[in-house]
Amino acid sequence: MKNLNENKVCEILNEIMEYELAGVVRYTHSSLMVSGPNRIPIVKFLQAQANESLAHAQQAGELITGLDGHPSQKITKIKESNRHSIQDILNESLEHEIHALDLYKKLLACVEDASVYLEEYTRGMIGQEEQHSLELKKMLKDFSN
Repeated sequence: MKNLNENKVCEILNEIMEYELAGVVRYTHSSLMVSGPNRIPIVKFLQAQANESLAHAQQAGELITGLDGHPSQKITKIKESNRHSIQDILNESLEHEIHALDLYKKLLACVEDASVYLEEYTRGMIGQEEQHSLELKKMLKDFSN
């Protein structure tokens, strides 16, 4: 087993935490902007994503403090496209999930073979982000016809 670089792990976890907190704001904003006949189920989906982003940020913060690190109070800068069609919102959500997936893969590269617990946590998060990406791709299929 390789040695765990706790400082690097905390650095990546802080990056994840800041990004997940930005997700709370992004998904909340998006849920407020949805209109049209499919509004209700899409709003519920986006609100659930906001709640899950908050839970993910809290999990990352708990790991940071468990590793004697200090959780950031920042959030990642959120790009505002001012495009609020359902298709635009779903595309931006997919971009967000893909970037989150990349952050968790970055963490996996750091913890793999160094901590079973952190590796399992990270693999679980990668699975969740992949699942979200698949859901968004399915939701976007109607727009490609």
